[in-house]
Amino acid sequence: MDTVRHRPVLPFVLAGSVLGLAFLAAVGTGAWVIHRMSDPATAFLAGIRVDGSRVSVKMPGCRTDEVESVEVHDFDSEALLWRATGPKTPEGRRGLIALWNADDFREATPGTRPGTLPANLDVSVTFAGTGDGTGDVFDVRRARAAHLRDGQYWTRDGARTAAQIDAQFGCHRGG
Repeated sequence: MDTVRHRPVLPFVLAGSVLGLAFLAAVGTGAWVIHRMSDPATAFLAGIRVDGSRVSVKMPGCRTDEVESVEVHDFDSEALLWRATGPKTPEGRRGLIALWNADDFREATPGTRPGTLPANLDVSVTFAGTGDGTGDVFDVRRARAAHLRDGQYWTRDGARTAAQIDAQFGCHRGG
């Protein structure tokens, strides 16, 4: 008589369950990390100020950070509106930049400020020697409508001073 030998199934079921749970945990953790990295609430705030035809931004940084370049895009069309490198002023090197002011930079695109600003400006800077940078997208209408005191900039969380914008990086006293 042929007897069929049955292997115990329980160890395979347990091993499969553990592997399945580990896989789900890894996928869930990866999704959470990607979400947190792309969440605008965790991004650094930059500020903008629109005074008539003058548009200036304050990008966050530490005392040791030095701006190398700035780019301005129309957020909706992604068109490059202005690019400049090598800020000449101490303010520009520290992230306080008057946009479309070519005299403040060693090199700037020949373009002038558009007669009508786009609804949303995407402004980014890179820091010298690091390849890193920061940036933000600004709602021009809201920035124009903001009632700002001298030294304040409009952020998506309201008015902030340059010191408050820089403080987000949590720089140490020396940096």
